[in-house]
Amino acid sequence: MTSITQGMGAQYADSSRLAARARIHQFGHAPVPWFPWVAGHLQVGPGVRILDVGCGPAWFWPQAIEVIAPGAALTLFDQSQGMVDEALERCRDLPLASVEGCRGDAEALPFPDASFDAVIAMHMLYHVPDQAKAIAEFHRVLKPGGCCLVTTNDVDDMLELYRMTAVFGSDPVNPAGAAFGFERGETLMLEQFGNVVLHVHPQTMRVTDPDVVYLALTSYPPGDSAPPDQQAAFREAIDAAFTAGGGGIDVTRRVGVLVSLKP
Repeated sequence: MTSITQGMGAQYADSSRLAARARIHQFGHAPVPWFPWVAGHLQVGPGVRILDVGCGPAWFWPQAIEVIAPGAALTLFDQSQGMVDEALERCRDLPLASVEGCRGDAEALPFPDASFDAVIAMHMLYHVPDQAKAIAEFHRVLKPGGCCLVTTNDVDDMLELYRMTAVFGSDPVNPAGAAFGFERGETLMLEQFGNVVLHVHPQTMRVTDPDVVYLALTSYPPGDSAPPDQQAAFREAIDAAFTAGGGGIDVTRRVGVLVSLKP
């Protein structure tokens, strides 16, 4: 278990900690922003049924709906009822044929076989204990010809930032990518579907606010409960990195989408 997968109940009771991590992405720059870019890889036509597993607060959908074919019926699914409630509120007025929410376990989806034309799992499989079982569930609930779309970070994503978390005793790598990075994602999806294509988002990042870095990397264990001396050492490491970088840190991004089709 990596640090980012610990304390799940507290981390995802609502979107506050997720928002602390998400604020760092305001410093990214790409030809096409992340959410519309991901939506562009969703291979579906009009009037489809889509399942969003681990939907979180559904920040994806207000931007995605402008890209995907119209008339989709959307099911929002998450282990946290607070996330489902927030997601439903955010999506209720979007131009969808229907939207419904459901709380449950990604390893045991409460839907019949061949229920959906597409399954989306965005930045959530690194939280799942048995990732192969969850992907098998995605395959089961997809119709033949259906599209499974999974997003994640690679282990070397944002290394310039994660190296500083060594003061907490953390491995100096992206903890999400360590649990479910590109290589593991490709392997598991190929085993289940027999096909997979990885697309890496073309993105650059220069972070210019040290407080955003601090809040992002102390929003999950062990940084969120680190003793005062480690918190101070982390602040010093951030300040030193910003000084060395002339007021900012150039950050390497390795984030992408894995797409498989059910034969």
